[in-house]
Amino acid sequence: MKKMLILLSAFVLFACNGEDSKKEQGDQSLEKVKQAGEFVLGLDDSFPPMGFRSKDNQIVGFDIDLATEVAARLGVKLRAQPISWDAKEQELNTGKIDCIWNGLSVDSSRAKAMNLTGAYLNNRMIFTVKDASLSTLASLAGKKIAVQNGSTAQKILDASNVGKAAAKILPFDDNQTALLDLDKGGVDAVFLDEIVAKYWITSNSKSFKVLSEGLSDEVYAVAFRKKDQKLRDTVDSLLSAMKADGKFAEISTKWFGK
Repeated sequence: MKKMLILLSAFVLFACNGEDSKKEQGDQSLEKVKQAGEFVLGLDDSFPPMGFRSKDNQIVGFDIDLATEVAARLGVKLRAQPISWDAKEQELNTGKIDCIWNGLSVDSSRAKAMNLTGAYLNNRMIFTVKDASLSTLASLAGKKIAVQNGSTAQKILDASNVGKAAAKILPFDDNQTALLDLDKGGVDAVFLDEIVAKYWITSNSKSFKVLSEGLSDEVYAVAFRKKDQKLRDTVDSLLSAMKADGKFAEISTKWFGK
């Protein structure tokens, strides 16, 4: 009996140690990135100023600069991988990318489906128009409104009184295409991120107007696979460190002037 108890105790101890070892070895997300030597960021490469193509076709932007610095502090290189925004969660879950980092707005469904960092930037969802006679949300009734397909903006617009009163809501693959259609007169308004709208209007010297009334305030976060806790926590920690040491402010000033 005594021998059996000793053997049973040894078995229980071994099993517990084995479970602890499995837990420690289970999340290899951070190690995989370090071993690969690269941090793969998924983005819509038509989303200025967060991530977009420069005139020489390089992927640049505020998020790209933040991620480049994070990758450097991880000791790896950043690889920006363009993806279909409408299929972003599939791209993440199939392992084609390590994260989604491209002005990703936080909502309950995304928080449930993905592992999000803390918020790193504030944003407002607004309407931009070309016709100066459109100045209020009420004036958009019976108008054609463009929005990016698969975005939180699309969900917000569809559920809003403005969306329900619109003549038509037209989904576009990206905001830049929607804004170009507004310029040509194909739509009457575009519903999108204020950060994107103001940057695009200024960069392209357009006389579009941003309506003072918006529909929602949002925040941006970086998204990881649910199981990739170590990678998520490390990136979140590095962003906090960059805010503390001034690097975040330096990048913000470069892109936003403040």
